[in-house]
Amino acid sequence: VTSFIHAANKLISKNPCLRKLFLLCSSSVSSEAPLSRPQWEEISVMDERNTPMRTYQVCNVMEANQNNWLRTRHISREGAQRVYIEIKFTLRDCNSLPGVPGTCKETFNMYYYESNNANLWFIKESQYVKIDTIAADESFTQVDVGDRVMKLNTEVRDISNLSKKGFYLAFQDLGACIALVSVRVFYKKCPLTVLNLAQFPDTITGGDTALVEVHGQCVNASEEFEAPKMYCSADGGWLVPIGRCVCKPGFEENKDFCQPCRPGTYKASATDAYCTKCPPHSSSPQEQSIECTCEKGFYRAEADPRSMACTRPPSSPENPISTVNETCVTLDWSPPRDMGGRGDITYSIHCTKCSGDARKCTPCGSSVHFVPRQYGLSSATVLVTDLQPDSNYSFTIESQNGVSDLSPTLRGTVVINITTTQTVSVVLKERRSKDSVTLAWQGPERPNGAIVEYEVIYYEKNQREQNYTVLKTRSNMMTVEGLKPGTTYVFRVRARTDGGYGSYGGEIELETSHEGKKMNKSFPTILAVSVAGGIVLLIFLVTCFVVSRLQESVRTYIHPHTYEDPNQAVRDFAKEIDASNIRIERVIGAGEFGNETAVDHNNNTKRRSIYVAIKSLKAGYSDKQRRDFLSEASIMGQFDHPNIIRLEGVVTRCKPVMIITEFMENGSLDTFLKKHDGQFTVIQLVGMLRGIASGMKYLSDMSYVHRDLAARNILVNSNLVCKVSDFGLSRVLEDDPEAAYTTRGGKIPIRWTAPEAIAYRKFTSASDVWSYGIVMWEVISYGERPYWEMSNQDVIKAIDEGYRLPAPMDCPVVLHQLMLDCWEKGRSDRPKFGQIVTILDKLIRNPASLREGRTINHKGCIFSFHYEWLEAIKMGQYKENFSSAGYVSLESILYISISELAKMGVTLAGHQKKILSSVQSLQTQDSHVQV
Repeated sequence: VTSFIHAANKLISKNPCLRKLFLLCSSSVSSEAPLSRPQWEEISVMDERNTPMRTYQVCNVMEANQNNWLRTRHISREGAQRVYIEIKFTLRDCNSLPGVPGTCKETFNMYYYESNNANLWFIKESQYVKIDTIAADESFTQVDVGDRVMKLNTEVRDISNLSKKGFYLAFQDLGACIALVSVRVFYKKCPLTVLNLAQFPDTITGGDTALVEVHGQCVNASEEFEAPKMYCSADGGWLVPIGRCVCKPGFEENKDFCQPCRPGTYKASATDAYCTKCPPHSSSPQEQSIECTCEKGFYRAEADPRSMACTRPPSSPENPISTVNETCVTLDWSPPRDMGGRGDITYSIHCTKCSGDARKCTPCGSSVHFVPRQYGLSSATVLVTDLQPDSNYSFTIESQNGVSDLSPTLRGTVVINITTTQTVSVVLKERRSKDSVTLAWQGPERPNGAIVEYEVIYYEKNQREQNYTVLKTRSNMMTVEGLKPGTTYVFRVRARTDGGYGSYGGEIELETSHEGKKMNKSFPTILAVSVAGGIVLLIFLVTCFVVSRLQESVRTYIHPHTYEDPNQAVRDFAKEIDASNIRIERVIGAGEFGNETAVDHNNNTKRRSIYVAIKSLKAGYSDKQRRDFLSEASIMGQFDHPNIIRLEGVVTRCKPVMIITEFMENGSLDTFLKKHDGQFTVIQLVGMLRGIASGMKYLSDMSYVHRDLAARNILVNSNLVCKVSDFGLSRVLEDDPEAAYTTRGGKIPIRWTAPEAIAYRKFTSASDVWSYGIVMWEVISYGERPYWEMSNQDVIKAIDEGYRLPAPMDCPVVLHQLMLDCWEKGRSDRPKFGQIVTILDKLIRNPASLREGRTINHKGCIFSFHYEWLEAIKMGQYKENFSSAGYVSLESILYISISELAKMGVTLAGHQKKILSSVQSLQTQDSHVQV
């Protein structure tokens, strides 16, 4: 045994780590006087460095019933709920001991006793709690001097759920040959660490496998972004980091701590990762800056982010231009050369009215109006209206941006001085005749620039003011010729300078002379001729009266291009509206010429407001563009029908030039139908189609060809009334088969246009009927695209080969048949708009026919109606009357009346009676007609 202990000590002395553990534990281990002797023995040896070492050994294998105990002093747990015991020992194989009885053991037991008392001298055996029975993994059989066969065993056990101040350990030998070399008692903890700028302290692990939640503390100059915490695991490792800290404003992260921002940098928010360089025109001379200070003359608005460069107010607007037109002036200017580094530039207009000596100026007040507004303008133009004539005005245009209010210096301004043109004094010359009047006038005393010309307008006193004639001259007098004798005319004169038109002078009324009435010798002859002429005239008037009773007179459309002066066409057909009566409220669309706008139109006479729509002419237009733009007003002004868009008037005397029409709340028909897909009854849809057909009949009767009839050009008001619109003139056919007609409003797709119009450019009311058939298909399909995704070239080819659009879903047969009639290849085979209106009227009066499978055709329905019955009763001369009136089928004539016959032109009572008798016989035969 002594040799064994010596060998064990020699092995431990070669391992400094084991020697340290053994020495540490040996200081807390002592031998107690056990129950019997011999017991555990302490053997002290010197290692190779002459350091004393102690071991405890027992080897009473020759005697039976051994019970040898070795106990430690009190061991403090230091807050740990779970501790670990590591023991190192050697053990002799019982078989290697000769003569040893069968009671020899190769194991020993380990116990613990938990106690708050650190000075217990005796503990009963029954009070101990067994930890485990310890067995050697390897045992030795003999002692080799070279220690080549010496085996050192290491075992680790743990104690959980400790709650008292400390505990005692005890080792029990029951008859083994053991050498206890080292006992080490320890617990585990998660070490102090810094993660995500949060410090987590040393944390002792919990009992068993429980995780300990630990809340971290933010390190220097940092703050919680989300509460930091981690979990300490049973094996002493940190798990599941949650939350983090961030460096405060003015600090940035550097590994595990926050350092201040260097001069020239800043950090405005704790959520920013790092300090950044100061933006332009700013600096930070000190550390730890949360923002950079703007340089002198530069500013940062309250709403600007701290990362934005400091900016300054803009410079003055440039190139101011004024255009005076009577009591209106248009101010235009260019943006400032220096925008101050910002994009939120706006303009404000300040107006003052000055006296003649220009020394006393007062604000213009609320009587002057600005379009679109006076302050906060985003565009570099404004229209000023309601100025006083013969007055001096000064307009200050101020440019502003988001930091203008922060600057103590004057803002960027530019001044425009204008003088409204004085009125012209008209003086009547003594000379005047039956068909001419000579006028003379005195020009303004202080004109706004050199006078370029004078404009004279005149009109008959009893006629509308819009039907006036315009004459121009460079002289200050004029003889107006071609007047009616004995007629009173109203004359007005105004001057035009380089700055624009002045206001008209006061009205002057002049009456031409009456033609002299002298009797002479030829009076009887003259009287006879006059009587004869009167008789002829009377006969002519009676004839005209009779004709007018038989045939309704038709108003004819006048093309604006027939006017030598297009402006005269506008004056003849459109009403001039004062721009000050218009208040723009919102933009509702845009086209080639300008914006379409919803406005509130104030009528000064009746003191009421109505909503209208306007089209405005874009700035920088040419004379041709102005003529083309106003041509649409000249066209619309000739129409007066409930299904044609109504022209309210025009604005031509101020900029921008505007066309004002009635406001249609529901917009274009195609968009409206797509928005309300499937929400209308068939009768409602037919009602819409009837309104469109009625409007087109009116246009056709006036000999006007629309050439651009499509659902997109039909407008719908709040009462679902459809009105035809878009009366532009410019349409050019491209050579490319994939192209379309170019119009003012854009491209007209080929799929709406009749074949002869595509091939030969022949536009007639018949080609409008073809387009109307497409509109019918659009309405019934709720705005679906005609011919779907087919190319224009495929559409042209398919139509030429006889293809026609199929009936939309749930389309009544009668409506699709009417579409097919509109798409007849021959122009003369298509129905007239009057016939279409009649057919739709009958469908509306008899809704049941929309659900039947029979069809009504303008040439004759399923009954092959070809007016043979008229020929049979020798009334064939009235075929055209019946056709024109829309009586094109057997069903349509079954309930005809005498009054309707009279309206058709069948006025003779005998003919009326003969036709009605024939119709009655047809009624009795109706049930026998073959379908």
